[in-house]
Amino acid sequence: MTDIVHFHRLSYRYGDSPDVLTDVSFRLGQGEMAFITGHSGAGKSTLLRLVALLSRPTRGQVVVNGINLSTLPRRRVPEFRQQIGIVFQSFNLLNDRTVHDNVALPLVIRGYRHQDIGRRVRAALDSVGLLGKEKMLPLMLSGGEQQRVGIARAIVTKPALLIADEPTGNLDPQMARDVMQVFERFHQAGVSVLVATHAIDLIRRMPHRILHLDHGRISQDSPSGFQDTAG
Repeated sequence: MTDIVHFHRLSYRYGDSPDVLTDVSFRLGQGEMAFITGHSGAGKSTLLRLVALLSRPTRGQVVVNGINLSTLPRRRVPEFRQQIGIVFQSFNLLNDRTVHDNVALPLVIRGYRHQDIGRRVRAALDSVGLLGKEKMLPLMLSGGEQQRVGIARAIVTKPALLIADEPTGNLDPQMARDVMQVFERFHQAGVSVLVATHAIDLIRRMPHRILHLDHGRISQDSPSGFQDTAG
């Protein structure tokens, strides 16, 4: 299986602080879905920031879709990020824009034609079960629906890799299950998915690999199902 993400002995620290991540090595295969767990401050969000090149490693290497991010020139960073869809815990939607306009934003920024934008937005909303709500404002939707709008925005450009940072953290249990099922559908369609989460009970029921971070180190890498460690 071809790797889409490869961390090799990667460490990261903020300024002169102790390492947030220490000697982290793992591979995520093309089309694979995996979860990152760990206590607050274990380094989950930092790991995803490194995948998205929002931060660069202090030591070691991270390679995403064949690109060594440690040496990627700054001018090529925007082009690289077009390969990744990012989903946030806080939704990060524009509340004065319609659902359609929120999902269309990445396409507008990249200069897609108007007719292509409409087609892609409808397809993205259909894939998350929100077709027909294009004209609504985000605050008219439930929390789970707002998160699904965020997912539609992340996948509207058809990225090779979808990453999500605590995407169910602000949702009730049923909404959280619905959102995880959306990620599962994208995985089944061939998208690589990497999710940082505290939702242990939820992901324990899903047959996917779990990487557990403990104080910046990978302490557990289970092929599927979560065993003993919570966080």
